[in-house]
Amino acid sequence: MIHKTAIVDKKAKISKNVTIGPYSIIGPDVQISEGAEIQSHVNISGHTIIGNNTKIFTFASIGTDPQDLKYKGEQTKLEIGNNNIIREHVTINKGTVGGGGVTKIGDGNLIMIGAHIAHDCVVGNNVVIANSAAIAGHAQISDEVIIGGNCGVQQFTRIGKMAMIGGMTAVSRDVIPYGLSFGNRNYLEGINLVGLRRKKVSNKEILALSEAYKEIFNTNSLFENLIKLSEELKKNIYVKEVIDFINHDKKRPICTPLSK
Repeated sequence: MIHKTAIVDKKAKISKNVTIGPYSIIGPDVQISEGAEIQSHVNISGHTIIGNNTKIFTFASIGTDPQDLKYKGEQTKLEIGNNNIIREHVTINKGTVGGGGVTKIGDGNLIMIGAHIAHDCVVGNNVVIANSAAIAGHAQISDEVIIGGNCGVQQFTRIGKMAMIGGMTAVSRDVIPYGLSFGNRNYLEGINLVGLRRKKVSNKEILALSEAYKEIFNTNSLFENLIKLSEELKKNIYVKEVIDFINHDKKRPICTPLSK
């Protein structure tokens, strides 16, 4: 159902069973998939795809131009997956040519009130981004990450799978999968044990990951410590994810424990 006061461009592609509330504005290059709900006063512009059953709350601004002085109106995109909840006053920008041309949001995410996701970010599935968190351009947020309220994530930062970022943390260094990160400038506090247990990861696997964590961050010689890990630990699927994450981009700074 499209409210009579909504302004929906005739070129927009609106699937069946889509709800568009009062005074919302939908641009010509927008595609909204089946079962999506767009509440009142929402602005969706640019080349933007909204997936099935995604719900966007009042005063969100989606698909707008990137906040990048290099952007000169090029045709770039925003892709949002299925079953997302995007709350009031959220802003999500489309991509830039220099960053690959697309901002991507996966499935099943909860993006809370006032959060911002900048150009060329990649957000995975089942991510929670709390109120007023700001994700700068080109950041990569893996599956099942939780980002606390009022966090600031620096551009190009990577946050690994099921990591948890404490509220009001400034994230300037990459956070390993399953890591806990806090601080005015982020440091590692340990492993996200609560998240792992909620996912019913076995105690044996958690103990192996915890042991590997101690060895990896035993000294400041991070890559030497990785080499010294026992073969048994390297075979653990959770430890392997951490190793692969660190090795994937050796130019990026890795968040470490505060004492290091």
